[in-house]
Amino acid sequence: MTEQELVEGIVNKNESAFRELVQLYQKQVINTCFGFLGNYEDAQDVAQDVFIKVYESAHSFRKESKISTWIYRIAVNESINHKKRLQRKKWLKYFDFLNQNQTNDIENNDKNYNISDAAIELDERNSIINKALDKLPENQRIAFTLHKYDDIPYQQISEIMNISLSAVESLIFRAKQNLQKYLVNYFKN
Repeated sequence: MTEQELVEGIVNKNESAFRELVQLYQKQVINTCFGFLGNYEDAQDVAQDVFIKVYESAHSFRKESKISTWIYRIAVNESINHKKRLQRKKWLKYFDFLNQNQTNDIENNDKNYNISDAAIELDERNSIINKALDKLPENQRIAFTLHKYDDIPYQQISEIMNISLSAVESLIFRAKQNLQKYLVNYFKN
């Protein structure tokens, strides 16, 4: 099916068109979400939300860009929204902890299983990189994640983010500089 036929099929609630669209873009959407969230299970959950949103809003697709660009834009927005929800939940748990003055053993219980030193080091390194990515301004993080995690060309990123090509180049350049500043101390050791 062509992109036009896929969109028309989804607008008409054709399940086979929707299945084909999911098969075409599922891996890329999960990778995009993972690049923002750093957690595969969360990425899968958000990817499901992305495809539900695509299904429900296919009638509003304006066909001014490729369908992949539209889907990436939804994936980026859903990932950012999910991350904000997680942050709010963390703060609420933290305030509950302070108010109740109880010890929160959840994280300790999760790590009571036996893991090799290499796996622990890799997990720590990923955590530090994700924290550094979180420190980036939102536009830098989006551009960098789309380019590095999903290998999306600058031109398509400019379409997804609705900015100029030179703005994308600048955002990615500044993101690299900022990440280097954030990570230099960690990787010196």
